[in-house]
Amino acid sequence: MTDFCDMIRQAERQCQQRGARFTPIRRRVLEMIADAPGSLKAYELLDRLATEHAAARPPTVYRALEFLIDQGLVHRIESLNAYVACPCPEHAHGFQLLICRLCRRVEELHLDEINDHLTRRARERGFVVQRQTIELLGQCDACRQASKRPALYAEFP
Repeated sequence: MTDFCDMIRQAERQCQQRGARFTPIRRRVLEMIADAPGSLKAYELLDRLATEHAAARPPTVYRALEFLIDQGLVHRIESLNAYVACPCPEHAHGFQLLICRLCRRVEELHLDEINDHLTRRARERGFVVQRQTIELLGQCDACRQASKRPALYAEFP
């Protein structure tokens, strides 16, 4: 996986190559998402952004998120209504997300054969796929291991 600084530099390069404006607000929203241990909801982003930019409002965050999604830098997790940074925005194919329901950690997979198969089957039925999001909800290994600990050592939310 790309480290934080590399991810931001790559986002800058990608936007520059595409002629897209990577504004300070868009950059900051990406930094916040990339720096989070799991996914973030839009209002969590707004709360964080408002501590730095008093004029930050919901449209500010939603416009930045829309831009970042369009550029392939961020993924929207439909089931959580949350956002996560894409660790490899140069990957032009579909992806699958492994989402831990407990810690909200997200891991991205690139099993192109799954996306190709689904797209082909949809096309056979006259359906044109515009966007494909495959989300697998469950429990990550760290959370499963933590749940095996005696109650004395369990972490409480």
